[in-house]
Order: sequence, then C-alpha cells, then structure tokens
Amino acid sequence: MVRRGRLRAGALASLGGRLGLAVLAVAALSACQPQLRHHGYAPDDVALAAIQIGRDDRDAVASAIGRPGTMGLLRDSGWYYVGSRWEQIGWRAPVEVERELVAVSFDNRGVVSNIERFGLQDGEIVPLSRRVTEDQIRGTTLIAQLLRNIGRFTADQFID
Repeated sequence: MVRRGRLRAGALASLGGRLGLAVLAVAALSACQPQLRHHGYAPDDVALAAIQIGRDDRDAVASAIGRPGTMGLLRDSGWYYVGSRWEQIGWRAPVEVERELVAVSFDNRGVVSNIERFGLQDGEIVPLSRRVTEDQIRGTTLIAQLLRNIGRFTADQFID
C-alpha cells in the first residue's frame, strides 16, 4: 500500500512538472505573436463616395464621415483624418506598419474642393527644430532671485 502511494505521488509530481513546462512553452510562444494596435480613423472609399466635391459643405462632411481629429491651421482650410496601425513583437519597440491620411480641402465658402488619400509611402520625415531658450537661473532658488533684485529698483520706476 505504501508503495502505491509513493508511485502516485511521484506520478503526480511528474505530471505537474510536465504541465508547468507546457504552460511555460505556451507563454513563451504567445510572447512572440505580433500585437496590433489601431490609432485614429481614416474613412474608407465607400464613406467618401457620399461626399460630393463642389456641393457639400463642412456640415455635410461631418454628418457623412464625422469630424476629424486634426484641422488645417489656415482658417480651417482642410480636415485631416489619420489612421495608423502599429505592430509590436515581443520586447521590441512598436513599428508603424500602415498609415492612411485622408485630406478633405475646403474653399473660402466652406464647400469641399478636393479629397485626397495618402499612405505611409507618401510621407516624408520632417526634422524637428529643437530651439530652446536658455534659462540663466540654473542652481538659483526663487528666494535667491528675489533677494538679488532688492535694491535694483528706483522710485522713478514706480511713478508715472
């Protein structure tokens, strides 16, 4: 009887080890699967077909495909719908694998003048300017700055 109990305990330990190894293998393999994330919204061609160039205005576009996340800076000259798909595999940094930009341009009256679609291949890398104004207060506390300014004022600066 005792022998059977030991065999069962040994068999259970072996089964537990195999189960643990199987769980570990499944977890390791699932970490290698790409994880996809979708950001933004770019309307498809079917939705864009409902917009008539030269006839529809901003309100008609908003009711057909919704308001965009980005608008033109120059007097609301255009609406831009941007959708992108990112892929991340394991521990690596996410990579943008797809991007669509739909640009709806308006004329001075607010009527649609053009609709364009751009992809990731149409984009250009734009270097950002990192112009930063230097501050001259490094290592100086607020109280030290206030105390340093005592005596720098004259009475004529306060009287008009």
